[in-house]
Amino acid sequence: METKMGQARTRGMVAAAAAAIALALTGAPLAAQSPAQDALKLTINDGYGSPAALRFDWPALRIGTGQYEDGPTGLTVFRFDRRVFAAVDVRGGGPGTVNTEYLKIGYPFPELDAVVFSGGSWYGLEAVTAVNTALKDEGYRGGNWDNIGLTVGSIIYDFGGRRLNEIYPDKRLAQAALKAATPGVFPRGAYGAGRSAISGSIFGCNAHSGQGGAFRQTGELKIAAFTVVNALGIVTDRDGRAVACYPDTTWLEGLKTQHILAGAPASGKPGWQGQPMDASSSMAEGPASGEKKNTTISLIVVNQKMEPSELQRLAIQVHTSMARGIQPFQTEFDGDVLYAVSTAEYTPPEDKRIASIDIGTMASEVMWDAILSAVPPQPAAASETPDRHPADKATLRRLTGRYTFSALAELELTVDQDKLFGKATGARKVFGIPKEAPVELLRTEAGDFVVPGRYPTVLRFDDRGGVIVNPGRWQQTGRKRGN
Repeated sequence: METKMGQARTRGMVAAAAAAIALALTGAPLAAQSPAQDALKLTINDGYGSPAALRFDWPALRIGTGQYEDGPTGLTVFRFDRRVFAAVDVRGGGPGTVNTEYLKIGYPFPELDAVVFSGGSWYGLEAVTAVNTALKDEGYRGGNWDNIGLTVGSIIYDFGGRRLNEIYPDKRLAQAALKAATPGVFPRGAYGAGRSAISGSIFGCNAHSGQGGAFRQTGELKIAAFTVVNALGIVTDRDGRAVACYPDTTWLEGLKTQHILAGAPASGKPGWQGQPMDASSSMAEGPASGEKKNTTISLIVVNQKMEPSELQRLAIQVHTSMARGIQPFQTEFDGDVLYAVSTAEYTPPEDKRIASIDIGTMASEVMWDAILSAVPPQPAAASETPDRHPADKATLRRLTGRYTFSALAELELTVDQDKLFGKATGARKVFGIPKEAPVELLRTEAGDFVVPGRYPTVLRFDDRGGVIVNPGRWQQTGRKRGN
């Protein structure tokens, strides 16, 4: 039998080998790549008091959200007070799900306990199984074959250019959100699983997005729709207008989504002026540049009892209808998933039963409302020629140095001829600050520094030797080396 000293030696050798491999592969130590998740600051049910939060009367459905502010990234948990009927419709080229295959069998009895939406790409799937184990740990479910908990869930991709780190929602965050689940309120916008979502990347819109919700009651029938819009396509209203987009400076005023679609693929390239271009043009060389990891994950809930076949058609009909509000939808770079749930609380007599086709039609409109409500207010990008408010030399000297955001992202600030310049020196650029060459940072009247361009890049310095990029709901904090 191995001694304790031998075991400790073995563990040390394994840890040293892992660190050496990490350093060889990435140039960064293992600890820098994998931050201690249990040390991260979490917020639970953020935004529940916001005027934009959806409020509705449905005690059988409780919702909890959790966020890691250092991401920022988060998750959303939907918990039912009884087992419910469920179906699923999975589309797009890159879905990430747990337990969806079981829902496709269509058993004629309720089994589902909870649905989880999470950021963190496939790493965030840990949140789904964590909620299920929490149901057992709290004694709500057990080990008997007829009392096994069933939680399903899906993830969105919120890494890459959306933020400068790879923090992901985990077991700790998921179980805290489940414990805090509350009926009758759902925060809309940049909360929960939608905290770092974006939309419209296919055309370079790169608009901030989030999670949306809507509710409708007709007589005794209740319909609720929830969605996290991290779509490649553009969120579009019922008049055909793009709800949120950072347009290229060459775009004409008043363009609708249909005009942008008609101009594809040229409309996804810099310099497009609002007119379709000849297919032979050098501007028409495939999809838009940038990230192509996107997903819209959705949940539709009704209280009327529905047969498994009806619930499946509801999922398909509502999911198909979402192509009106997100254009284009369900592309090869989207991992779209929709869950349809019947709580079966309401079983009307046959003469008062609302037909499933009518429920599908109403639910499709409620879901469009949910999509539109997912879009938060957009930060303004700096103009090409902002007013200059030069900083004094002492201030500029104080700001120079290297700022670290994570093992992946670092920013170097230098001064040249009384002007401040920034250059990304890590593995990736820092939003509008490139790696190739320094770019001038222009000081605003408020004392911030900005990079003019299509997308917001704002730098705000604090008194503790740090810099906040894009202050607000999506901010990233870097610490100056040596502080």
